[in-house]
Amino acid sequence: MKRIDVLPDDVLLEIFDFYVDGQSYGGKSGIEAWQSLVHVCRRWRNLVFRSPRRLNLQLYCSPETPAKDTLGIWPALPLLVWGEMASSGVDNVIAALEQSNRVCQIYLWGLTGQQLEEILAVMQVPFPELTDLELDSNETLPVIPDSFLGGSAPRLRNFTSFGIPFPGLPKLLSSAADHLVELWIRNIPHSGYISPEAMAALLSTLSSLEKLSLEFQSLQSRPDLESPSLPPPNRSILPALDWFEFKGATEYLENLVTRIDTPQFVNIQITFFNQIDFDCPRLAQFISRTPTLRARDNAHVKFDDSETSVALPAGVSTLVMSISSREPDWQLSSVAQLCNSSLPRPSTVEDLYIEYQYSRLVWKDDAIENVLWLELLLPFTAVKNLYLSKQFAPGIATALKELVGITEVLPSLQNIFVEGFEPSGPFQKNIGDFVAARQLSDHPIAISVWDKNSNM
Repeated sequence: MKRIDVLPDDVLLEIFDFYVDGQSYGGKSGIEAWQSLVHVCRRWRNLVFRSPRRLNLQLYCSPETPAKDTLGIWPALPLLVWGEMASSGVDNVIAALEQSNRVCQIYLWGLTGQQLEEILAVMQVPFPELTDLELDSNETLPVIPDSFLGGSAPRLRNFTSFGIPFPGLPKLLSSAADHLVELWIRNIPHSGYISPEAMAALLSTLSSLEKLSLEFQSLQSRPDLESPSLPPPNRSILPALDWFEFKGATEYLENLVTRIDTPQFVNIQITFFNQIDFDCPRLAQFISRTPTLRARDNAHVKFDDSETSVALPAGVSTLVMSISSREPDWQLSSVAQLCNSSLPRPSTVEDLYIEYQYSRLVWKDDAIENVLWLELLLPFTAVKNLYLSKQFAPGIATALKELVGITEVLPSLQNIFVEGFEPSGPFQKNIGDFVAARQLSDHPIAISVWDKNSNM
């Protein structure tokens, strides 16, 4: 102790900084690791409390923290209010939230309707230091009023809600326009519906927004189809957005993307509810005018027990469009619609993978499926290499037999790779006429084994 005690204050602070930073792994013990320093001696205690910003001094408050009894023994440091509320009372959390000028982070999960009502009662005032807010519930909850946070959150950087009805959210978040970086609004109930026009107007103010998740609870949350709105004369540019997740109706996304441009997009993940019509021409236009989404040389069409999807990766950038459905025939019909209406024309995809990921054998070949397979393949005019899972290969081969003398489908095809390819199997029998016809038209096609381990 004597040796370290002779160190000057600036050196001690470097050591303290290194120690605190190394402990900052989250949770109470990491966030409050600095407290062990103040108990060593008076000099250390004074030095720590003279450097609250340098050492990022904070206090952790959970539903189990006796906030009324413990907060007063420390200086007025920033408060982090975190906790799982499902089996907890709200008294300690409310005691911490009453220190509204000090609270900088709120993460509360598993809220019940009664708990949210009690918490909302103390959150009708400004929280001027609040940077992170997450509220999460799987219950039916009361609608959050416009007076939440006093109607203003000027320093908010990250907002997350799950299952929370808050139709006035755009008004609140517009006050954080200069700082908001991440916006995750998930499992939105219909009582919390935010129109695409209101959402686009909000996004136009969020110049620093990098990540956006907008996910509705059901197909009920969709724009009024009887009076569709006209596209605006000018689109809003979101310069920093590089991640976008959407789950909802096609009509909502069509309305939204016609109002925004996103030049920096890296990842976009779209999930549509199961519906009849998947016509998305405005989405195709949006993809076409977004440089990072436009040029894609490979596509993966995947079918599994709960959804079907089209993924178009390109390095670290990925575009994924999915449809929630459990019926194989409807999955094929839906994804065929989506590929024909949402992909930019002409397609730049040269490698197309059609992958079977069901947990059981569910597919049967019939004439209707043949037509749907051809419809699915139609937009992929630049494909040179077609990769087929073994369960799909015979049915697709049967569909391709219908193309003898027709070159509009897969006109650039050069190779077909089949998982578990057998030279004498049903696929080889069905594909013969198609390959022979392309050979006669000077467009030879080679059939090979698809080794997933080397290609994926």
